[in-house]
Amino acid sequence: MIRDAAKRDYVIVGAGAIGGTLAFHLARAGHPVLAVDVDSAHVAAIRARGITIVRDGVRESVRVPVATPREAVVHEAPRVLLCVKGVGSTEKAAEWIAPRLAPHGVVVSVQNGLQTRRIADRVGFGRTVGAFVDFFADVVEPGLIEDGGAGMLMVGEVDGACSERVDEIVADLQAWGPARATRNIAGFLWAKLGFSAMLAATALADAPMAELIDRHRDLMLALVREVFAVAEHEGINLESFDSFDPAALSAKSARGDIGIGQLVAWLKTQGKTRSGVWRDIAIHHRPTEAAGRYSEVIAAAERAGLPSPNLRALVEILREVETGARAMSEWNLEDLRRKAAAPASE
Repeated sequence: MIRDAAKRDYVIVGAGAIGGTLAFHLARAGHPVLAVDVDSAHVAAIRARGITIVRDGVRESVRVPVATPREAVVHEAPRVLLCVKGVGSTEKAAEWIAPRLAPHGVVVSVQNGLQTRRIADRVGFGRTVGAFVDFFADVVEPGLIEDGGAGMLMVGEVDGACSERVDEIVADLQAWGPARATRNIAGFLWAKLGFSAMLAATALADAPMAELIDRHRDLMLALVREVFAVAEHEGINLESFDSFDPAALSAKSARGDIGIGQLVAWLKTQGKTRSGVWRDIAIHHRPTEAAGRYSEVIAAAERAGLPSPNLRALVEILREVETGARAMSEWNLEDLRRKAAAPASE
């Protein structure tokens, strides 16, 4: 059989909400895909029934070859979408990928946070590409993903250059939806760090994201501005997405309340009312990626001599909620506010 040259091969490491969604659409479009995931129950379900996506009450399944890292046989992979969560998992996945990646292959970090440096340390800067992903999806049971609708997916070289490989990957990912190339991937990733700080804070309580952000606008704005202060120090030009406008929320803007209001109004239109961080804690009973992600931002703020009391308090309380030392409660947001305002010695 002669393979269609336009149907490029992909290995997708991490077949959860994001990786599973992309594996589904790439495979449905005819691209050869291998999904790799550490969750044996998830792998078994995909092997038995394919990846199933539910959207607006409609279910569709697509058969996708799948394996655990121990089972997977991969030699000189040309394209890898790395979709695992968080610090620690990224390093382990990149170490697994490194000896299996083709000499001119590429790893695309389809993740939250600043993961490209960790990947590049293990596979090489020239074989690392960044991506910004903003669509609501959740694994609701092994092999089954609930799709909250189209969002944004941007792919770009870490150094901001144009490249044929990015254009090819974007063309393939349009099987999912409106994927695009960008020359400022860092601007999208840092903007989402600000946005996600608010979503992480809403995971401290069991209530809809929009309602909590609306009731605690001052706290949410303070969290975003601490992230953006570090981005500004790093020389990052922040990018807007959906109804999230970084320019309105920066410390230099007088439109912070308007920016929060626009975001709240948009969130109220979304079918997904709780964050992925909330789901990790309340449903999956596992540590989140958020604490490690914002510990990195705090460390960068410290190096730059910038204050980050709200982010520090968020990480402290989030870790207590993760471990069960605290119950989810809106009071946690008041305590976050109190801890952030307290003298550092308290």
